[in-house]
Amino acid sequence: MINLEKAKNAILASEKKAVELGVTVTTVIVDDHGSIIAVSRMDNALNISPKFAYAKAFTSASLGMSTADLAPFATEGKPYYGFNTLFGGELTDIAGGIPVKIQGKLIGGVGVGGSMDVTQDAQCAQEAAKILEE
Repeated sequence: MINLEKAKNAILASEKKAVELGVTVTTVIVDDHGSIIAVSRMDNALNISPKFAYAKAFTSASLGMSTADLAPFATEGKPYYGFNTLFGGELTDIAGGIPVKIQGKLIGGVGVGGSMDVTQDAQCAQEAAKILEE
């Protein structure tokens, strides 16, 4: 289970990485059902970044995979092609979503959105996930 205190610490780790990268982002932490535990939007982060971050967190928590790892399966002819239109567009294969697992058990997800380079979102999400998996 991810408690609020740990989620807040994970957000701080994500935002610290964002500062190092020179970007502003939103970080969302969800439980294994995709319900929000904590959200933080950095000053000047894109207005749409909370929606991107939530979609990434929800996807990772629901499917147990990073959103970047889903991308190869979401192209035409692959099993997840078009999956991002399911559930009113709540799923995505845009990098920046990381599942959170402890001893192999899925307990939630992290989503980060807002950078113009989604690999930076993924780096921030990874920093948050490290805290949550301790």
